[in-house]
Amino acid sequence: MVKKILRQEIKKAVKKLFQKEIDFDVFAGDKFGDYASNAAMVLKTGNSVEAAKKITEELKKSKKFSQFVGKIEIANPGFLNFWLTDEILREELKEILKRKQNYGRLRIENRKLKAVQVEFISANPTGPLTLANGRGGFMGDVLANILEFQGWKIEREYYVNDTGNQILTLGKSILAANNLIKEDENFYKGGYVKEWAKKHKAISGKYRNNPLKLGQSAAADFLKEIKSVVKKAKINFNRWTSENRHIHKKSFIAKALKIFKKKKLVYEKDGALWLKTSDFGDEKDRVLITQDGFPTYFLADAGHFLETKSRGFNSKIMILGPDHYGYVRRAAAAAKIMGIENFEAIITQAMRLMSKGQEIKMSKRSGEFITFGELIKETGADAARFFFLMHSAQTHMDFDLDLAKERSMKNPVYYVQYAAVRAQSILRKSKTQNPKSKINLNLLNTPPDMNLMRQLARFPEAVGEAGQKRQPQILARYALEFSREFHNFYEKERIIGEKPEIMAARSALIQATLIIFKNLFALLEIDLPKKM
Repeated sequence: MVKKILRQEIKKAVKKLFQKEIDFDVFAGDKFGDYASNAAMVLKTGNSVEAAKKITEELKKSKKFSQFVGKIEIANPGFLNFWLTDEILREELKEILKRKQNYGRLRIENRKLKAVQVEFISANPTGPLTLANGRGGFMGDVLANILEFQGWKIEREYYVNDTGNQILTLGKSILAANNLIKEDENFYKGGYVKEWAKKHKAISGKYRNNPLKLGQSAAADFLKEIKSVVKKAKINFNRWTSENRHIHKKSFIAKALKIFKKKKLVYEKDGALWLKTSDFGDEKDRVLITQDGFPTYFLADAGHFLETKSRGFNSKIMILGPDHYGYVRRAAAAAKIMGIENFEAIITQAMRLMSKGQEIKMSKRSGEFITFGELIKETGADAARFFFLMHSAQTHMDFDLDLAKERSMKNPVYYVQYAAVRAQSILRKSKTQNPKSKINLNLLNTPPDMNLMRQLARFPEAVGEAGQKRQPQILARYALEFSREFHNFYEKERIIGEKPEIMAARSALIQATLIIFKNLFALLEIDLPKKM
């Protein structure tokens, strides 16, 4: 709320002084202020400091601005630094205590795009989930939580590719593992394939001449394992869309092709049927029907987008792995043609699993790679989730396995959870020693008091920014900063044993702190332990 008001007031001042509309930032400050802005530098007037001085004088004329900001300073090369009034921080504390679990919920600006489908993981059921799947899984889960918290109608979708060439290849891979057909370099060779084949020799023999059916049987079992791992990771889906049942058998592929033809976006070339995706920003046109008469994966995806649209979703967010860069433009083209007004693709970067400074590549079970399920078993769901969420999807990351397993303040998730445990402990003790006292928030006036209140007040902005930018790591990093401020407060200020009126005021501050922890942990989907 504060950031929004600051933007509005700076925008008004700039327009009045310079007759310009500019795109500038207002961001959380540090020792140089509660907030800062680069508006004077974005103006590019030649002298940013002088521009900042003029903006400062204009802002001071605003009664609304003065209600929130107690001090404003200019720093080279023209930053505007703002300090909030103590009274505003206390008022925000009251708001937290009043709204509790609803504190931080924001209004949707675009009601037209209210229904949003978030598709994530969607790994082919041809084997166990990888670490890359886990990274996208945690990100999608928390992003969906954030958007839902902001009032969006959210569907969390896992798209199951349970038919087509990859399932056919899985069936052939199993036949080869049982020496029923000749091995091929394109077959799946993981230990999990040989393990399934060994347990299901009878089924392999039954479907020797129908590898697609065999592949579907194996994929159904692999999907059960995927669902089990997803549940252990506390990742939530309310829609498991089957390509076979929901797309193929309901004729959405044929319906999508009909729409393409009706819009005159298809043409024949070299015996194949092509779509003019280059008209929609793709680097080249794409094949819909091959020379052999088979629909491509891309056409099936178009059918999937049409099915999504048919159920009322005008907005779709897809979280994809690092090998999907070339897919984004064609997917965006198909989504637009199918009537999805807002399509976003988020690409997660590659990651490495590290132990003792070395990358781990081998898996005890499969002999090829550490699976997502194995990581969850090693570290626990909370540690794995928080470690992934601390990093932006756009950055490469190293996952420190040793640190994730460590139960100490060095472990980020332990550090955050321990802060919440401390808050709960203080409240339990304060209730027994001081059950009834009049609360005077003006008694909260020490630097640790005020710094903690500043962090409390930043929660709605952290949620809003994380949702708007589609970057859940903003919320994870806020959790660390908030916890750090609380630990500092805990070390420097007393509650138990203080004068009753101070004890009552600080107890209210701790209540608000615990409310924020509960809201944070619910969004990040990590446990709130009572003791550690």
